[in-house]
This record gives sequence, C-alpha cells and structure tokens, in this order.
Amino acid sequence: MSIEKIVEQALQDGYLTPSMEAEVGRICNTASELSIEEYMSLDRLMGALLTGEVVVLPRKQFINVMEELVLSEAIAGVAEIEASSDQTLDVGDIAAYALNRLPPLYATTEEGAQFQRSKAKDELQEMISKQVSEAIEQNITRKPVNNKVFGSSPDVGSQLSSLLKSYANEFEAKDVH
Repeated sequence: MSIEKIVEQALQDGYLTPSMEAEVGRICNTASELSIEEYMSLDRLMGALLTGEVVVLPRKQFINVMEELVLSEAIAGVAEIEASSDQTLDVGDIAAYALNRLPPLYATTEEGAQFQRSKAKDELQEMISKQVSEAIEQNITRKPVNNKVFGSSPDVGSQLSSLLKSYANEFEAKDVH
C-alpha cells in the first residue's frame, strides 16, 4: 500500500493502526527518495495527528504464559539430560514441539498473567510435563535434518532430488541419469 493510500485511509477512519504505521515506516526506510506527493501526504498525516483528527492506535502488548511455563520445563529437562550425557538438545525445537500441542494462555496485564500461571500450574502442569517429555524424546531420537539441502537453484526438481537423497542416506545409492 502506498503512503498516499495509507494517509487517505487514516484520515477517513480517524485512526492510524500499528500496521499502517509500520508500512509507512517501511516505505520511508526503503525508499531512496520520496516523491512530492508522498511528502505532502506525510505532512497531511502529521497535521491530522497534531490536531487529533487522526489518533494512533496503541500496540496491544500481550504474553503467552504457556511459553514461559514450557520454556522453564524444557530448560530444566534439557539441563538434566545434558548434565548426565554428552548429548546436546535444542531447547527451541523442544519448546516449539510442546507448544504446538498445548493450549495458549494469553494475558495483557501482570494480574492476568499471574491468573494464567496459577491456572496452568493447577490444571495443566501434568499436560505440560508430558508434552515437554515427548518433545525431548523426539529431539533425542529423531535424525538431524539437513537444513542446507536446498541450494540457490531455482529448479524445484533438483532441489526435491537433493532433499530425497539427504533423507535416504541409509539406503544404497543408485546412480540415476
């Protein structure tokens, strides 16, 4: 969306959303030079913001308390395993695996977060522990994925072939032409 259209929309609606603000910032940061029309639109927006004709909507801050709880559990589990073995586990992978199998617990205030923490500890702790344990087990038993299989080749067929070869390393390689 162009600066002119964003300003038009803001003037029409009476507010500038965080995404509109971010888009204007992105355009200004990436453009080597703004046009006269863009400067005029930005000037109109600034005037409307100063007079109150347009207001900036605040960004709503929120947290997912489940992320905190899962990370704490995952860090403790990983530390225990890494202390007693030579394995290195990826806490991020473990947390993502578990979080994808657990309900989110969002809060917008510290009081709300405390409520969600208390609720989770009372009602969901067993489920959290189970999912983190499963995630750790998956992380230990799965084969490492070669994330660098895809090169810069635009040929999807050769990329797919490379991916299949990377997954078939325990099978006998056959020369295919």
